[in-house]
Amino acid sequence: MNVADRLKKLEREIEDFAAQNPSLAPDNQFVAWFLRAYLTDSDPAALESVTGGSRDKSVDAVFIDDRAQVVYLVQAKYRRKNFGVPESRASVIDFANLASVVSDPDAAEFSSYLKGMEPNAAELLKSARQRVARKGYRVVLVFVTLAKCSDATERDARQTVRRAGGGCSIEILDGTRCLVLLQDYLDGAAPPIPTLDVPIESGPGVKVNGVLQRFDSKNNMESWVFSASGDAIAHIFEVGGRRLFARNIRGFLGEGTSVNEGMKRTLAAEPDQFFYYNNGITIICDRAEKVSHRGTDVIRVRNPQVINGQQTSRVLAEAATNRAASVLVKVIQVPRDPLKDGASFDGLVGRIVQATNWQNAIKPSDLMANDRRQLEIEKELRRRDYLYARKRQTKGELRAQVRGKKYLVINKEELAQAVAGCELDPVIARSGKDNLFVEGVYDDVFPNSKAEFYLPRYWLFKEVTKGARHAPQRGYTKWMVLGFVWDKLRGKIRRDREMLKFVEMCRCEREALLKPLGRLIGLTYVQAIAYYRANRGSGDSEQDISLFFRSKRGRDKEFLRHWATCPASYSERVDKELGRIARAIQLSP
Repeated sequence: MNVADRLKKLEREIEDFAAQNPSLAPDNQFVAWFLRAYLTDSDPAALESVTGGSRDKSVDAVFIDDRAQVVYLVQAKYRRKNFGVPESRASVIDFANLASVVSDPDAAEFSSYLKGMEPNAAELLKSARQRVARKGYRVVLVFVTLAKCSDATERDARQTVRRAGGGCSIEILDGTRCLVLLQDYLDGAAPPIPTLDVPIESGPGVKVNGVLQRFDSKNNMESWVFSASGDAIAHIFEVGGRRLFARNIRGFLGEGTSVNEGMKRTLAAEPDQFFYYNNGITIICDRAEKVSHRGTDVIRVRNPQVINGQQTSRVLAEAATNRAASVLVKVIQVPRDPLKDGASFDGLVGRIVQATNWQNAIKPSDLMANDRRQLEIEKELRRRDYLYARKRQTKGELRAQVRGKKYLVINKEELAQAVAGCELDPVIARSGKDNLFVEGVYDDVFPNSKAEFYLPRYWLFKEVTKGARHAPQRGYTKWMVLGFVWDKLRGKIRRDREMLKFVEMCRCEREALLKPLGRLIGLTYVQAIAYYRANRGSGDSEQDISLFFRSKRGRDKEFLRHWATCPASYSERVDKELGRIARAIQLSP
C-alpha cells in the first residue's frame, strides 16, 4: 500500500468517525479523530476536548488526563495534499510558546491572553491551567501534521518549551508518525501508551551486572534482557492499563487456569522463587533506550505492548507480595516503516506472539484474534450495540472495556459456527469451533466485515439451537437444519434492510416473527429425523445418528432430495410460515 492509498484510508477513517459523531463540525474532524486515536479510547472524551471555532489561538484541543495528571494542548494540521512537505517553522514555534502561557503563574498575563478567544477554548484552557497551578499537572504540547517537521524546527520548538519551565514538554508527530498511528488504530492498539519506564532490578540481596543488549543489524532490531521487580511490573500495568495488552492474542484469563493459580501460590508461599519458576514478560515497542531516572537505571520504551506475559503482569498486580518477587523482562524494539508494507510488521509481531505464548495452550482461534478482519468485525458490531469477544478472556474483563453502556456479547467462535452452519457443508460446521479458524476454512467463514452479513446468520443460529433443546437427536441434525432454513429465509428476505429488521425483531423477541420461525424450524427438524431414519441402513450396517451426520459430506444435498418427496401439504405448511415471517418483517417499523 503506497502513501496515497494510506492517506485515502486515513481520510475514510476520519469520515467514518465523523459519521458516528454527526455533531462534529467538518473543521474539527481530524483533531477529534487524532484525540481518539492518540490520547483516549472514549469518543465523548475526544469530542469534549475539541475547542472548535475560529478564535482558538492555535489551540485545537485541550485534553486533561486526570489519571496521569497531564494536560495535553493540541494543534492539528490536516495537510493531506502536503504530505512530506516541510511544515512552517513559524506555526510550530508559535504553538510552542503556548507552554509559557499555561505555566506562567501571572494570572493577569493569562487573562490577557484569553481576551477575544473563542469561549469554549477559553474555558478548557482555564481548566487546564487550574490543574497545572493547583495540582501540579504536567503540560504536554502535541503538534500533529501530515507535513514534515525538520530536525532544526523540532529542536527549536523543544528549546522554546523547555524555557517555559514547569516540566513542560512537546511532542511533534509528522505525516510518517500519523501513518504509524493509523496502523495502530486499525490494529485495535490505539490509543498507544506514549512512554513507560521499566526499572532494572536493584536492591538488597540482588545484584544485577548490567543488561544484556543485542543489536541485529540484518533485521534492524534491538533487544534488552534484564530482571525487574514484581512491583515495577505491577506499576506499568497500573499506568498503562488494559491498553498495554492490545496486541496480545488473549485477554486476562482470570482465576481457574492452572498457570494463574500456580503463580498465585508461588507469590503467597515463596515470592523470592518466582523469578526461577516464571518464563518472564516480552515487550515490543517502537523505541527503547537505557536511561537514568531519579538515580535508577530504567529501560524507557515508547508505544510499548506486552505480547507475552499478560497473565504474569496481572497476577503480580493483584499480589500483595509482588515487591519480594522478580521477573525476567525482554524488550524488543521493532522497526516500523508505514511507507512500506505494514504486513511485515504484523507478521513479525504475530510470529513472536505465537512463539512466546505457550504456557496457556494456544488455540487456532487465539491466533486469529488480532487479524484485521476480526478487528473490523468488532468495530462494525460495536456500532450496532454488540460487544464482539474476539479474544479469549473472562466476561468481567470483556465488559470492563465498555463500562456505562449495555452491549449484547457475541464471541467469535459462535459467530464462526453460525456462518459455517448457514454457508458450508454441515460436516465442516460440526467439526469443532477451532477448525473453523484454520487456513482454508477461515476465509470462507469470515469473508467480509459487514454486520448485515453476520447478524442474521447469528440470530437464526440461536433460534435453530433453541429448537434442539431437550431433544438429543435434533442436536445431531442441527447444522443441516440451519443451512436448510437459512436458504429458505434468504429466498424470502433479500435486502439488507429487511435482514436487519429480522435481526432487530429476533433481538427484541418479537412474537410475530419468532412464532412462525419456530414452527418452520420445528417442521424442518421433523423431516431431518425422517431423512435419517430413511437412510441410516439396517442390521449390522445401521449407523448411529451421531456417526451418520459426521461421516459423510453432502448430507444437505441428500436432504433436499428427501424434502422433494414430502407430501405437498407439508411444503404448503412451510410456505405459510415463510409468508408469515416475511409479512412480520414488512409490517415492522
